[in-house]
Amino acid sequence: MSILSAFTSKEENIKVSESLKDFLGDFSIEVMPRTASKIESFTEILPQSTRIYIAHIEGVPIEEMVETAKRLASEGFNVMPHFPARIIKDKSMLDDWINRYQGEAGIEQALLLAGGVSKPHGDYENSMQLVETELFEKYNFKHLHFAGHPEGNKDIDSDGSNKNVDAALSWKQKFKERTDIALALTTQFCFEAEPVIEWANSLTSKGIDIPIHIGVAGPAKLQTLIKFSIACGVGPSLRVLQKRAKDVKKLLLPFEPNEFLEALAEHKKANPGFNITNIHFFPLGGINVNASWIKSATNN
Repeated sequence: MSILSAFTSKEENIKVSESLKDFLGDFSIEVMPRTASKIESFTEILPQSTRIYIAHIEGVPIEEMVETAKRLASEGFNVMPHFPARIIKDKSMLDDWINRYQGEAGIEQALLLAGGVSKPHGDYENSMQLVETELFEKYNFKHLHFAGHPEGNKDIDSDGSNKNVDAALSWKQKFKERTDIALALTTQFCFEAEPVIEWANSLTSKGIDIPIHIGVAGPAKLQTLIKFSIACGVGPSLRVLQKRAKDVKKLLLPFEPNEFLEALAEHKKANPGFNITNIHFFPLGGINVNASWIKSATNN
């Protein structure tokens, strides 16, 4: 039996603080059609109130995305598909996607992001252009989330500044003030609490009051997390993993998000108005592993 499979079979509860249990109360999790198809029943591993994001990777047909959304919605989940701007050719395609999602799965929420491709397939380069089509308002969407970048984003600001990221946040704040759609920022996964807290507080100081759903990597092998972190452009907080990798005793053990989340939860307890409101899990070590960790943490 491997170390990872031994971890997934654990039945004992994970020891977490009451603050973290409260913080985990309305978490979300991300899946892809390919990985979702391997789960026999999501209702057996996740609370039915869970918001499940469906990641749309370049090359995945919209039919697979809609079928996954339909399946998850039929199981009683809150379903939020990705709309990556750079793989949407034009307004007609966007309208078609929204119409399919809504007609077949009753979707009324979406995560809007630029997407991971460098060259746009058509008219759109960023999430704001999708909003400007007014199609999400036409179809009466209730929630729109945007990508958040606690450690900056070199694809947006190649010079290392936050100039374009800040301009986009200002645009989204103004959109929040003129729409009835509930907005949030869902971030890339991070590993270090202090810089995340500083970043979140900096948004407040700039007049940005859009709630933040902080991205968290679920339990996984350290090697897996490092690989995904480099591929996804995780910044300075990658040093947390690199430091752990130097400890031979910890190198082969699954990395768990307890320390990172406890620090955020304690800060939230001390500062109830803190703008990080929810936790969003990236199940890099597998959906079952992540779901088991959450269940153990919330039931202790």
